[in-house]
Amino acid sequence: MIRINSRKEKDYRHADAFQIVAGWWRHQPGEPGYRHAGFISLCVMFCMAVQAQTTAVNPFPPVPNPDRIVLNVTQDPSTSIAVNWRTCDTVREGFLEIMPVTADPRAVDKALQKQAKSEAFQFEDIAANYHSVTVSGLTPKTVYMYRVGQGAHWSEWFHTKTAGKSGDKLSFIYLGDVQAGIKTLWPRVIRDAYARMPEANLILYAGDIVNRGNNDVEWGELFYGGSFIHSTIPGMHSPGNHEYARTGDTLSAFWRPQFSLPENGPEGLKESCYYTDVQGMRFISINSYRVEESDEDLQKQKVWVDSLLRNNPNQWTAVLFHHPFYSIRPTRDNIRMRNTFKPLFDKYKVDIVLQGHDHAYARGMQKIEGATKNERSGTVYVLSVSGPKMSSKFEGGWMDVSATYTQLYQLITVEGNTLQYKAYTATGELYDAFDLLKQKGKPNKMVEKK
Repeated sequence: MIRINSRKEKDYRHADAFQIVAGWWRHQPGEPGYRHAGFISLCVMFCMAVQAQTTAVNPFPPVPNPDRIVLNVTQDPSTSIAVNWRTCDTVREGFLEIMPVTADPRAVDKALQKQAKSEAFQFEDIAANYHSVTVSGLTPKTVYMYRVGQGAHWSEWFHTKTAGKSGDKLSFIYLGDVQAGIKTLWPRVIRDAYARMPEANLILYAGDIVNRGNNDVEWGELFYGGSFIHSTIPGMHSPGNHEYARTGDTLSAFWRPQFSLPENGPEGLKESCYYTDVQGMRFISINSYRVEESDEDLQKQKVWVDSLLRNNPNQWTAVLFHHPFYSIRPTRDNIRMRNTFKPLFDKYKVDIVLQGHDHAYARGMQKIEGATKNERSGTVYVLSVSGPKMSSKFEGGWMDVSATYTQLYQLITVEGNTLQYKAYTATGELYDAFDLLKQKGKPNKMVEKK
């Protein structure tokens, strides 16, 4: 197979371009001065052509060494981990080695080795193999070290910690739309979030993770920007409309090969609709794009969410999806989502709803009706943006706090009867903060902290 990243191929391309210039020089009629001027002009054109050719080469090609190493949330993160990675298509198998963390480098020879499920991937001009492993039977609240690869091609060793039991202190990072500036302006956001909360149990993505769901370079930029963070903290990814962009009703070709998410959602929507329970909080991912596009998928998800909320043994509940119930202006109102799910959220007292899509920041609760007109909502609704693509216009009376032209990330901690929420800017400034307090027999109480 010919690879577009081949150095030899680039050299051939450049040589061909030079031959074109040289041929023009040999055959162009006219005076020497004319030839010289023309030659200079063509040299400029040649340099521009070389630059364009170089730019067109995929900067993140698959290679023999593992890349795009992603730790995924599982249905039971206290006893299992799921890891995905990529190699070039000539590497047809892969392995994961794992053991409890140790400072003794000699001990790695005793690591458990498990063979990955390896599948060939061909999309447009991308040929690769994706590998995935799920390891179960781990000890809760334990730091493990692992690496992936085979033969002479292995990753570094990563550390990750399994979740604890219900009631243990829980911490997680929530990120709104990445979508733009993925390699340039977004990395500072996820890196600052990690620096402030390296102990996070998981990272939540509220859709539109990339701009073009079937663009390999954009996914490469995402994994470049997040670097080892994606390999050490389990990710919970919820798709947005841009994970479907230009693919019609089909989810991005890269979604399932590069993520191994719980397959506990409705038929036809698995790994985009799913849930997990972590240390006393139930996390539910809804595929809001399919809610907006399909009556059948709306009904499937409604029944599924109702069942998950009705049979929820956890003290806390968070729901993650892309299209917000309440938007920053009427033209972006997602009434279909709101009318379908808000009655369920009110009935079962969902605590916090994490959303994206509007490319701004807004959160509200105190101005939103609860299950009855005489009751205030106990559910906090947040929409946020971590990338640089921004909206500027705000309308609507549901918001308690809002911001535009501000990249943000959110750090959330749950302990006992208190959910502590903090929103930071890309520069590390605390922008918004509140505590959400559980009250027996009453809606949650909001305590503003900023």
